[in-house]
Amino acid sequence: MEKKATIKKIDKTQLYFILKGIVVGLFTGIVVSLFRLAIEKLGILTQHFYELTQREPIYLILGAVVSIIVALLVGLLIKSDPDIKGSGIPQVEGQLQGELTISWFSVLWKKFVGGILSVGSGLFLGREGPSIQLGAVVGQGTSQLFRSVSSEQKILISSGASAGLAAAFNAPIAGLLFVLEEIHHSFSPLVWLTSFASAVTANFVSLYFFGLKPVLSLGELPSLPLKYYGSLIVLGIFLGVLGFVYQQVLLSLPRMYEKVPLPSYWHGLVPFLLILPIGYFWPTILGGGNQIIISLGHSSLPLMMIFGLFILRFVFSMVSYGASLPGGIFLPILTLGALLGSIYGTILVHTFGMDPIYIKDFIVIAMAGYFAAIGKAPLTAVILVTEMVGSLNHLMPLGLVALVAYIINDLLGGNPIYESLLERLLAHKHPPFLKGKTTFEFPITAESLLDGLMVRDFNWPQDMLLVSIIRGKNELLTHGDTIMQMGDILVILTDESHLSSVKKEIAKRSYHPTLKQSF
Repeated sequence: MEKKATIKKIDKTQLYFILKGIVVGLFTGIVVSLFRLAIEKLGILTQHFYELTQREPIYLILGAVVSIIVALLVGLLIKSDPDIKGSGIPQVEGQLQGELTISWFSVLWKKFVGGILSVGSGLFLGREGPSIQLGAVVGQGTSQLFRSVSSEQKILISSGASAGLAAAFNAPIAGLLFVLEEIHHSFSPLVWLTSFASAVTANFVSLYFFGLKPVLSLGELPSLPLKYYGSLIVLGIFLGVLGFVYQQVLLSLPRMYEKVPLPSYWHGLVPFLLILPIGYFWPTILGGGNQIIISLGHSSLPLMMIFGLFILRFVFSMVSYGASLPGGIFLPILTLGALLGSIYGTILVHTFGMDPIYIKDFIVIAMAGYFAAIGKAPLTAVILVTEMVGSLNHLMPLGLVALVAYIINDLLGGNPIYESLLERLLAHKHPPFLKGKTTFEFPITAESLLDGLMVRDFNWPQDMLLVSIIRGKNELLTHGDTIMQMGDILVILTDESHLSSVKKEIAKRSYHPTLKQSF
């Protein structure tokens, strides 16, 4: 009878969180869909304006004045709340680790306005990072509406982040995987159930706004013949190396912008003015780059033109993101990956006589490989690209290239880009003094040293208490002689101020040194 009562209680808890996840997903879907819609409408107006300047160059003066005004406005928003800088994903990770405190309503409206102005003005920034942060603060605001405790608030923030990515790209599974693989680095039943419910709900709202067509629909994609799989390994190596280069350049941007004789919140003036000549000569390549990916899939361009476009987008995406404007790097990374895939496929056509119809395959495959190398999240990369192009024909080649690119980047010493950005962010912030108890879940995986170990035999960190163990549908109270098993989820009590350090210390002590990096 006691066992049945426990199972019933846990089932009710899961249902309770699923329903809350649906609420977060509904709110996030509306906010992010409006955000996405506003960016698309402003982007169309921006392109039409630059097409007008090609006929009447005098309008460039008006464009310069408007660009300066917009840059100053975004700068004021950043000055008033620095947490809206960049993609917002490092801030979400820091918030969930207890390293940062975020004023959710301030970030919500300032990121919304700043993101629309920055991305919609044609800068080489993506909407996905801001969408993830918008979803996270919606989750935070919803948790306050429900008067949630700290541990529940973190679950709702995670579900909002998942919903944000789902609504931005119509990719609910990728939204879920991103939260588990990139943000939490672990699998928690409550987190994944709540995040999945939120992502599916947000995606449904987004589909209502934008329809069922995949975001990066490239038409019919032929299956890549097995005889070309050897070239995929070379492509993976190529992408792993270039992904490492991307990481190093991106992380060096603050040093470059320090030379600009302006306060950091005015650095946006640089890309807002430099976009003028780019928009005048090439208005169709402005923005995050989704239109470039689609055009690559439907038309063949000369090799040198593709290479030149890659260099231009690489350099100016760095200029755009380095100014700490509210915009992401997801879509720009995918665009650069698509260009690299097009270059690689075109070389195979000219050198080895490959049928040109397979260039489209390499465009899709390289997007996943390049993102996997930079973000160090291969599963998210594979599923994200699959959902965005709407084709399941390439799971094997996507997985192969993503794995090779990940390994090469790892051998070169590359770290997940968002974790590196978070470390850089925390270096300039003093951790807040947070008081109040909170719990978190720590999973025991196959490679964990905790598997088969008694609770008393492990060297636990200070400032924590092992409350219980979730094993399947049951929750066990622990004793010194309780034996921990693979698949168990440890429920640990600590103080907010020690949350991050306790998590890291348990991971450090319970995993083989070669496996610690993922934590």
